[in-house]
Amino acid sequence: MSATKRSQSKIFLLEDVARHAKSTDCYVVHDNKVYDVTSFLSSHPGGDDLISAHAGKDITTLMADPLEHAHSLPAYEMLAEFQVGVIGAEEAIVNPDFVFTDHFKPEDTEVAEDFRKNQFLDLERPLIMQVWNSNFSKGFYLQQVHQPRHLPHSARLFGPSYLEVFTVTPWYMVPIIWMPIVIGLFARSLQQQPNLDWQTAIGRSGACFVLGTFIWTILEYGMHRFLFHIDDHLPDHRIALTLHFLLHGIHHYIPMDRLRLVMPPTLFGALQIPFTQLAYAVFPVFVANAVISGAFFFYVGYDCVHYALHHTKLPGYVRQIKSHHMQHHYKEPNMGFGVTSPFWDWVFGTEFVEKPVVATGKVA
Repeated sequence: MSATKRSQSKIFLLEDVARHAKSTDCYVVHDNKVYDVTSFLSSHPGGDDLISAHAGKDITTLMADPLEHAHSLPAYEMLAEFQVGVIGAEEAIVNPDFVFTDHFKPEDTEVAEDFRKNQFLDLERPLIMQVWNSNFSKGFYLQQVHQPRHLPHSARLFGPSYLEVFTVTPWYMVPIIWMPIVIGLFARSLQQQPNLDWQTAIGRSGACFVLGTFIWTILEYGMHRFLFHIDDHLPDHRIALTLHFLLHGIHHYIPMDRLRLVMPPTLFGALQIPFTQLAYAVFPVFVANAVISGAFFFYVGYDCVHYALHHTKLPGYVRQIKSHHMQHHYKEPNMGFGVTSPFWDWVFGTEFVEKPVVATGKVA
């Protein structure tokens, strides 16, 4: 694809265009096409003020109105030289009035129709290279990736199987891989206190283990909110969008994909490194090992609970947590970051305005 064609095919939202509303950065929309007319302002026969007054806006009606400013065919042909993209669809699947019920079961997406309508990603083909080769604005990408789609099977990220295998993880692999590490770290913590009797050592390591579980709840909330949902600070570049899609965007895009509801071991293995190294730098070794053991233990619980929230009918309080998390996916993705508990959402004001409602769907 040539640079010109790639530029003209960039997909924007109207809100993206609205940010280009200065004489030094002037975009307009005509017939769902986006034009950068900054360099044309000084050459406009009607004066630059006329265009500047409508910078960042849709001028389709204006240009066709003979009472305002009639334009000839050559004028439209000249305008085509300044095209930089098109306006994308803004289909809203997330619903601000969403209420979770026991019988909630989203319908499968009509793949061909979805792609025809939104021109985002073709769910019948490997997704990651589509994101990499795309020409989406950040605004269009974020708007689309937070609109959930559903497939009867797991979506494919990569074409080659030797890459795809690292992106899919059955939920039971999390405890199989990480619980032996939890036990091993706690045992090492005990062994690193040789001058104490076992009861004292277990008490000290146990207290550090509990501290680790508490620290995990903060990390769970903080990473979800400030790393996985780094939307406002995400660079408008395909590298950043691709990394975002790999890290968390795929989960919001296809939230019921059974093989992408827990972290692949390679991803968690990479994410844990700075935090475990910090623990060893801050605490004595026996304390660090017990704290990390507790944090890893709660991580295992977090991933297993996360899977259950998406695919298991749950009783009582846990069902309220499921309602809270489903609202994060289907009502407002920028609220409700706590997964195992809404506690830190309450603390930091990101809880849903109304308490999650669990409707049974039964008629009295």
